[in-house]
Amino acid sequence: MFKKLLLATLTLLGLAQAQQLTILSHESFNLDKKLVAEFEQKNGIKLRFLKAGDAGEMLNKAILSKAAPVADVIYGFDNSQLSLALEADILQPYASPALAVLRPEFVLDRTYRALPVDYGYVALNYDKAYFKDKALPQSFADLARPEFAKLLVVTNPATSSPGLAFLLATVKTFGEDGYLDFWAKLRDGGVRVEKGWSEAYYTAFSKSGGDRPLVVSYATSPAAELFYSEKKLDEPPTGNLLLPGSSFLQVEFVGILKGTKQLAAARKFVDWLLSKPVQESIPTEMWIYPTRKDATLPEVFKWAEVPRAPATLEPRSIAQNRERWVSEWTKVVLQGQSPEAVKKGRK
Repeated sequence: MFKKLLLATLTLLGLAQAQQLTILSHESFNLDKKLVAEFEQKNGIKLRFLKAGDAGEMLNKAILSKAAPVADVIYGFDNSQLSLALEADILQPYASPALAVLRPEFVLDRTYRALPVDYGYVALNYDKAYFKDKALPQSFADLARPEFAKLLVVTNPATSSPGLAFLLATVKTFGEDGYLDFWAKLRDGGVRVEKGWSEAYYTAFSKSGGDRPLVVSYATSPAAELFYSEKKLDEPPTGNLLLPGSSFLQVEFVGILKGTKQLAAARKFVDWLLSKPVQESIPTEMWIYPTRKDATLPEVFKWAEVPRAPATLEPRSIAQNRERWVSEWTKVVLQGQSPEAVKKGRK
């Protein structure tokens, strides 16, 4: 017993004296606590997780603090924000040995400043209880009909990564001109806009006690609902509404911030994040798919449907147009301007 207490005391003293590594992340970042403790003890590195709101807010924080970085590593910016992170020049290259076992289609940055950790699909979810005796939208365009628009909660693309992904899906599906008309119909029909995913899902969504039975979330959300349910259920209480073109592939990245004084520790953390044990824990910690090819998925992921026809856009197109699309969305949805007026204002 004395030996165990002594070992625990020495471990705590060692961690207290260990170097500290700060990871800047979005609010949904979560890792297995046992794996975190093992990493800290093995490497003599104390991990400090600094959560900074949604992914958009987090990346803005990293860019604004570029001259005096608030962290050593950043995790959680996605493919819709990748170009912004690279153009801001806040990351330094690191070709982790784990690149050899990652799915190559997700290695989007060949300078290796941003390495893919996980991926998922932003998708519409619905409350099964509400729609038990009611019809669901049959097409993406149907969603803008008044009877459905007033049931939907979305997130602001300026501050929310799923919100931006959903906006990009509308651009891809309805085109440069049509997407604004679609959003104007949603606005006039009573769509609700929240700042981030947590506010939309845990406050506005009817499954969580809100008044909106349609929400922009993830294709893995129904699996999470089943996993965390206090009651034994045969199927999730929510479902995916995978209307063609309405979902969007989202890949999340990790990067080492320029200016870190803990470069060796940062590299160890990135390697660990891409290791098989951590990658296999990610699905039921953050409800996304691991990018490692040999990672095994849990049984509950049979409810995490993969959309057959997700919307995609070239990273270059996103880089060139993202700010304009978000600005136009803001003018139409939040400021009430007409799509025609906004289109006329394009340069």
